[in-house]
Amino acid sequence: MDTAANRPDCELCRNDGGHLIWRDERWRVVRVEDAAFPAFYRVICNHHVAEFGDLLATERARCMDLVVGVERTLRELLSPTKVNLASLGNMVPHLHWHVIARFEWDSHFPQPVWGAAQRVLQPAAAQRLPRGLDELDDAVAQSLRHA
Repeated sequence: MDTAANRPDCELCRNDGGHLIWRDERWRVVRVEDAAFPAFYRVICNHHVAEFGDLLATERARCMDLVVGVERTLRELLSPTKVNLASLGNMVPHLHWHVIARFEWDSHFPQPVWGAAQRVLQPAAAQRLPRGLDELDDAVAQSLRHA
């Protein structure tokens, strides 16, 4: 964790924010451990910044390259119905982008992942994916090495 500009009261300054997949000096990518949405990743700034517009132009470009790298990998390996991208920060005001593969069969589709469930899944979401999570994580990490 980059401690140069971190705040002790910030969740994403204190913790990785999920299962760490890839990291460089300025950014990290984690998989959110959410049984309902197993292909849910976050691109997180390693230093504390609240808003995307607070980044330098080169940092914004790098961030979007990483978001697109995760998105393309999810699309290529999972063929989701849609990939949701979001940078909210209402609950944790530390810059991070959500990259979430969505499927017509998922528990909340077409509602947002933070909305009301539309159905109960059997079998579980991770078992419905065409690739295992380890393989998916490795592919995401590999794509980011070239991003």
